[in-house]
Amino acid sequence: MNLSSEQRIDWLRLIRTDGIGPATFRQLIDKFGDADKAIAQAPALARARGRRNIFKIASKDQINAELDQADYLGARFIASCEPAYPAPVKAISDAPPVLCVKGDPELLAKNTIGIVGARNASAAGRKIARDLAKDLGANGLVIASGLARGIDGAAHQAALPPVPSLSSLAGSM
Repeated sequence: MNLSSEQRIDWLRLIRTDGIGPATFRQLIDKFGDADKAIAQAPALARARGRRNIFKIASKDQINAELDQADYLGARFIASCEPAYPAPVKAISDAPPVLCVKGDPELLAKNTIGIVGARNASAAGRKIARDLAKDLGANGLVIASGLARGIDGAAHQAALPPVPSLSSLAGSM
């Protein structure tokens, strides 16, 4: 099922609540059926569990600002109940209830390999990462990493198609 705009806001409000992680989120959704009801019941649950501090639930204004920022950056949120949520991520026992995705979401369904390593990598290490990523990407694998500089950055640079420079574009006009 695809979430409505209001449901997406509620999912984000619930997962952005201090003290509620993926496992608790899932338990609350299973118990109450939707995030709106879970949000309404969170204070009573906290009291029933003997917590002195009631859950601080993210406001709709905070979440709308986050949604606006994602939209500005060309990203969107995908909930674990939606068809576009990647099956390999959903298979993780404590999978995040919501992912923020930028780019082609179709890539999430493809075979993916992680290439990670040192931030302060040697030139030889970066070359090996570039060569691996280039060959793996050319053979249809999606390259994933933490987007850090060093090995991660070299892997992503090699896996992505080259971006034409302004001078090469001017020469083709």
